[in-house]
Amino acid sequence: MAESKKSKHDRIERLEKDVNQLEPLAGSDPGAKKEIRRIRREITELRREMLDGPTAWQRTLLARHPQRPYMLDYVRLLFEGFSEIHGDRSFGDDAAIVCGMARFRGRAVMVVGHQKGRDTRENLTRNWGMPKPEGYRKALRAMKLAAKFHRPVITFVDTMGAYPGIDAEERGQAEAIARNLREMARLPVPIIVNITGEGGSGGALAIAVGDRVHMLENSIYSVISPEGCASILWRDASQADRAAEAMKITAADLYELGVIDEIVPEPPGGAHENPEETARELGRVIEHGLDEVTKLKAEELVERRYQKFRRMGHFFAG
Repeated sequence: MAESKKSKHDRIERLEKDVNQLEPLAGSDPGAKKEIRRIRREITELRREMLDGPTAWQRTLLARHPQRPYMLDYVRLLFEGFSEIHGDRSFGDDAAIVCGMARFRGRAVMVVGHQKGRDTRENLTRNWGMPKPEGYRKALRAMKLAAKFHRPVITFVDTMGAYPGIDAEERGQAEAIARNLREMARLPVPIIVNITGEGGSGGALAIAVGDRVHMLENSIYSVISPEGCASILWRDASQADRAAEAMKITAADLYELGVIDEIVPEPPGGAHENPEETARELGRVIEHGLDEVTKLKAEELVERRYQKFRRMGHFFAG
């Protein structure tokens, strides 16, 4: 009988506990290090088996599904006492990014995330989840407020990318994103990042520099959309499915590359089929991540975050 996804997930948890127990004891023991490598390979293989099925392009379509849970859905399902923060105190209030203080399972936290709309009117208000500079500046204001009061930051990433309009460029879109990257890298409180839909380019990364980065099973994370990549490489946006496979944008690909820390399983058919179950799984992973990083002192937290992102992109050719 084939092993269920839940059973595989439980096995992964047990194996991860084994690794956590072995690592402090391994020292220079080659046998222990070899066993740790074997367990890690087994974890990677189990994750790949869990995600076998939809192609990268099919997952892209699931990530964009109009009924997929958005940031405010997770706020409703996971948090208590959410109190929204408005405006960047410089230009305006960008509804494409929502920020607010809340409580997560007894912890006081700051929540920041992209928000798309459900219909045309709401999408016009939310600008289809594509922030302008004032959105990123509002997010940074909220995160600095969290640091002042020693609150962890929990972000929800779901955007096609930052808004590319002339007005956004005139107000310093690139500078706003770059400033967020710098300031998040050295924020002295835990940051838990959750990619729940589309993680598009710098528009996503501007709220995605964190100590733990989680991805829902059918979310995507990339420097450009598959359509944009296909237009550049083959001058044909209809080659998007081919581009999606080549770009390594799925959770399984990015976990293997070390870009993310954990894959959050979704119900059969996608997160929109059972938002409550998706939120439960995501909540469990967020809680685990917070338990891990809140034990660290601020200096150690920032140094670990710095090293985490410095390790990305190191490749060796034989």
